[in-house]
Amino acid sequence: MKPLHSALAHALAWNLALLPLAAQDKPQAFLGARIIPVEGLDIDNGVLVVQGGKILALGGPGTSIPADAVRHDAKGKVIMPGFVDTHSHIGSAEGADGTAPIQPDVRVSDSLNLASATVMRARAGGITSVNVMPGSGHLLSGQTMYLKLREGQTIDALAMGKLPNGSYLGGMKMANGTNPRRTTGPFPGTRAKSAALVREQFVKAQDYQRKLKEAGDDPKKKPARDLAMEALVEVLEGKRVVHHHTHRHDDIFTVLRLQKEFGFKVVLHHVSDAWMVADEIAKAGVGASFIALDSPGGKLETKDLRMTNGAALEKAGVVAGFHTDDPITDSRWFVREAGLSVRAGMTRKAALEAMTLNGAKLLDLQARIGSLKPGKDADFLLLSADPLSVYSHVEETWVEGVKVFDRANPKHRLYAVGGPGATHDTADLTHLLALEAEETYQ
Repeated sequence: MKPLHSALAHALAWNLALLPLAAQDKPQAFLGARIIPVEGLDIDNGVLVVQGGKILALGGPGTSIPADAVRHDAKGKVIMPGFVDTHSHIGSAEGADGTAPIQPDVRVSDSLNLASATVMRARAGGITSVNVMPGSGHLLSGQTMYLKLREGQTIDALAMGKLPNGSYLGGMKMANGTNPRRTTGPFPGTRAKSAALVREQFVKAQDYQRKLKEAGDDPKKKPARDLAMEALVEVLEGKRVVHHHTHRHDDIFTVLRLQKEFGFKVVLHHVSDAWMVADEIAKAGVGASFIALDSPGGKLETKDLRMTNGAALEKAGVVAGFHTDDPITDSRWFVREAGLSVRAGMTRKAALEAMTLNGAKLLDLQARIGSLKPGKDADFLLLSADPLSVYSHVEETWVEGVKVFDRANPKHRLYAVGGPGATHDTADLTHLLALEAEETYQ
């Protein structure tokens, strides 16, 4: 049994760490760091000022700082925008089930556990915005959700925003190739049948869209409400981006044909064969999200994967971002995607953009996140060294001007480096600490 004061101190420290900082109400100034804004040149001995969740000012030592600002000494550190993970499964995300291969009405927001240790590990990895996806075992497995990794226990607390119909801001997950092909049930057994089933659903969605337009504001003329068709109409109208799992070069071309036929916005995910078809991806005007080291353990359709994918996509002019597909890549190692890609020929500038600004562009959120500019959300990181150094680590993660990860906090550090308790949900860990404190009274 631990002493009473020790147990209470630990419990109190952890619970305080879960609360938004009152200091957000005051301006906060970070002084002396090397700042990598991503848009614009790096700033030595820089100054970053944030207030009310937004970036107030950015510049060199002469930058004006409000008199009442809380000052942070960041000398020797690197400050850069928070990372944007365009494809993740943190929070125990689930989507469609085995009853059908196409289920656009399913919402991943109905399955998220925001107290999951995976969320805290993402913060420890410097990820501040994330596209949480259902899996790729279906041709269409449901609606994704864009999260800000703020502190909070509810979906509303972490939601990036909402669409006009009240559903949470996000995209639509689709897949082709090996994953959605099955030999039993209603699932397709071939690549051709996979495409045919998708095409059939989009034709139905076009018809539903036409009926809605013809009905106008007359409820008597509107077709019966169909949640699946409503979601696909959002895709057709560009309100939801299709995030499409696809590896092989021929599967990539199938996605591009479907995109051209139905006119939806699409981001290609994984694209193991991107180095073969980068020019065709560029000509189609679509973006790509990839992992430098994908499908650990081997997967036949990834046999031609090259670590030069980043360099090939950059050379072709494709807007390319990194993702983790957590747990395929642990969120804590997101930054390694950039280092590995630079080693294989991608430029430093493109790699930094792929971690931040390009990810924001792939989610249509570049006006809010992805770079350090006055007016943008105050999502940023303090790193111990250059982000591409293997010796660098995230020391602090800030979302909208609130610190959500601090490596100096023992409880936060646990999620960053591992150890007993590192897989506990944050709520479980808080509960255990409370029990420990209670035991000392007995």
